[in-house]
Amino acid sequence: MGTSAERSSASTAYYTRGDYVPGIWVDGMDVLAVRAASQFAVEYASSGKGPLVLEVVTYRYSGHSMSDPGTSYRTRDEIQIVRQTRDPITSFKEKILNNELATPDELKKIDNEIKTEVDLATKQAKAEAEIPLDELTADIYANPIEQEIRNVTPFKSLKHKSVGKPINL
Repeated sequence: MGTSAERSSASTAYYTRGDYVPGIWVDGMDVLAVRAASQFAVEYASSGKGPLVLEVVTYRYSGHSMSDPGTSYRTRDEIQIVRQTRDPITSFKEKILNNELATPDELKKIDNEIKTEVDLATKQAKAEAEIPLDELTADIYANPIEQEIRNVTPFKSLKHKSVGKPINL
């Protein structure tokens, strides 16, 4: 977990490493850039041109796991600076306000509505039964070569299940 990309890869431009699959680098901290790149990728795949790699680069505010506080390879000050200068939600709100697309009060109202919606969805999800494992693992491959999928339990594979049609086939 603690190895930097520069130390672990000869090329950190991961979006270029798809051999015959083209790729795009996207600033994952820019909401509008991610939206535009995602729209392009869907249109590209939907038009029959094949897959596209999107390397969406973001900044992780916390560690990789509970055992990783995320401060052994960067300082708390660095994290705070990124939060203050590049946070995608804050930056997007600033763009909205600077372009007079909404008022601060309107954004506050939207924030409250979203919080209510998320709280309700969380409560509903916790009350519902877990989905069956075969549904959780459905549509992993568009055209599966193997009809079985590796399971979390060794030697107990799952059958591949197709539910929906891929957008690019």
